[in-house]
Amino acid sequence: MKRTIQGLGTALVTPFTAQGKVDIPALQRLLDRQIAAKVDFLVVLGTTGEPATMTPREQQMVRKTIVEHIAGRIPLVLGLGGNCTQEVVERIGLMKDELKRNYAAILSVCPYYNKPGQEGLYRHFAKIAEASPVPVILYNVPGRTGVNMLPETVLRLAADYPHQIIGVKEASGNQEQIQTIIRGVRGSSFVVLSGDDGLTAPLMLSGAQGLISVLSNALPEATMRLVHQPSLEQQAALDELIRALFAEGNPVGIKALLSIQDGTSDHVRLPLVAATEGLKTNLRKLLEAYENSDFR
Repeated sequence: MKRTIQGLGTALVTPFTAQGKVDIPALQRLLDRQIAAKVDFLVVLGTTGEPATMTPREQQMVRKTIVEHIAGRIPLVLGLGGNCTQEVVERIGLMKDELKRNYAAILSVCPYYNKPGQEGLYRHFAKIAEASPVPVILYNVPGRTGVNMLPETVLRLAADYPHQIIGVKEASGNQEQIQTIIRGVRGSSFVVLSGDDGLTAPLMLSGAQGLISVLSNALPEATMRLVHQPSLEQQAALDELIRALFAEGNPVGIKALLSIQDGTSDHVRLPLVAATEGLKTNLRKLLEAYENSDFR
């Protein structure tokens, strides 16, 4: 199985029916669109997939559907993290065979709520790296976790676990911090992935190797161009739409955009609520403007 994870990875939504059940046909249609666009990899049950509000049985159903439908055509990365180190390690142990069969890597988020210091973050990810049968991609998203993993911690983990920890999804929004990591791993196989659609072109032009994207659920071809042929002009053409996607939270905006495109239900699970009519109107306007632009 391909081990290098770079280029465009779509952070897949989990479609739900209007009644709140996992919508398997809609998920399969979404996967077909990603395959047609030739995205580089897919992220299964990351934050955008709403796993925090899904039962273990539902998560297993989603994993099974994606693995069977993709059938090895695109590398898969599984979101697998938490704020109890031992629980994450035990979950990895229980899923060891499934991970080895089906996934190129796991994406593991910084522990949330506990707010560990840098040494705690280092030890947490060291334990995960030692337990995982597949490579680990670190996920730094302080806006959600309440803690920022500093470049020195990322670089220390990259140096100490060069075979187990293969990259970082950086969603701090701090370009200077991200560029410090890019400079620090230059010449190695460690991959720096943007976790922010709005910073794709600047980071790709600065040496990042890819993007884990929310936008590409709805616009995979456009996002592929932005990653593989980055330009500030193309980024600017998408910026308003990207900002609108996150105006009422994620995946609220992207599910609304998918609903506008093909009628997929925009249902999200509490405590999230569906997009307001105002946001939907704005998304329709911005999507139409982009589709009529020179960058389409």
